[in-house]
Amino acid sequence: MTKAWVNNAISEINADYQRSADTHLIRLTLPAFPGVQIYLKDESTHPTGSLKHRLARSLFLYGLCNGWIKEGTTIIEASSGSTAVSEAYFARLLGLPFIAVMPACTAKRKIEQITFYGGRCHFVDQACEIYAASEKLAHELNGHYMDQFTYAERATDWRGNNNIADSIYRQMTHEPHPIPDYIVMSAGTSGSSATLGRYIRYQGHKTKLVVVDPENSVFIDYWQQRDCGLTSPVGSRIEGIGRPRCEPSFIPDVIDDMMRVPDGASVATMLWLEKLLGRKVGASTGTNMWGVLQLAEKMHREGQHGSIVTLLCDSGERYLETYYNPRWVEENIGSLHPWLDKLDTVCQ
Repeated sequence: MTKAWVNNAISEINADYQRSADTHLIRLTLPAFPGVQIYLKDESTHPTGSLKHRLARSLFLYGLCNGWIKEGTTIIEASSGSTAVSEAYFARLLGLPFIAVMPACTAKRKIEQITFYGGRCHFVDQACEIYAASEKLAHELNGHYMDQFTYAERATDWRGNNNIADSIYRQMTHEPHPIPDYIVMSAGTSGSSATLGRYIRYQGHKTKLVVVDPENSVFIDYWQQRDCGLTSPVGSRIEGIGRPRCEPSFIPDVIDDMMRVPDGASVATMLWLEKLLGRKVGASTGTNMWGVLQLAEKMHREGQHGSIVTLLCDSGERYLETYYNPRWVEENIGSLHPWLDKLDTVCQ
């Protein structure tokens, strides 16, 4: 009976995948950088609205095939929001209970989406408390702790099979510069950066992987120092990316370069990008795009032509009470004027 249930669960997930088309690749036109094409892979078009839909699918398949998830298993995840939304979706698909362990400051819209898919939320005061709380719940309920921060880099087939990297390169085939000079990625679990970096090397591409990191995250410090004991006393203010500790899924040796992005720059670029696209995006997309603009400026200054690809991670509709609320931004991020002024100067 157990094997039959697992076989059916895998079929359900595969059927759901077949019902979903690939996400769009949007080309931006920025006159300030002639000869440099910029692309956004729009992961907000997944059924659960973010890049984490791919990760959740992979984590469920990984757990099922490893024998960790069975009929009736309660699924527990440590998540600041988007991964939990996507995992709640797949848990409902399989008829499994789901609990998201998250900081109390998580955006209200994400909490509403988790409960919409039948999940419930378990809140902790500090971001660093989510790991222990998730393990404790899994033990008490005889459930399965998904542990995205450990398994993200190994649950996805980085050699191909329509992962994020394979999809990007297939969609770039007919573009003026089909092999990107740079792919820019922010890191939360670091599963996507690991997949991108491995795939680039596996295929022998010239592309450089640049990972952008927000304030209060230790990823860039770990990449520079290789001290896995590094921690930050506070969490990232850019939801979904940046971590207060070195996560097991962060693979530093597949990254060509890293860039620290001020939180004010992330939020300002998010607002600037809204005007360019005509729709709202999340702050992590602002982090990605700020990194892209720095690289585009460098390429233009050096007379290089080519392409840069990054990700539109999720919709800004999830952050109306935070990043799109001027009062919240002033109190939690600070003035955006220096960054907005710079964006106006660079991208007129």
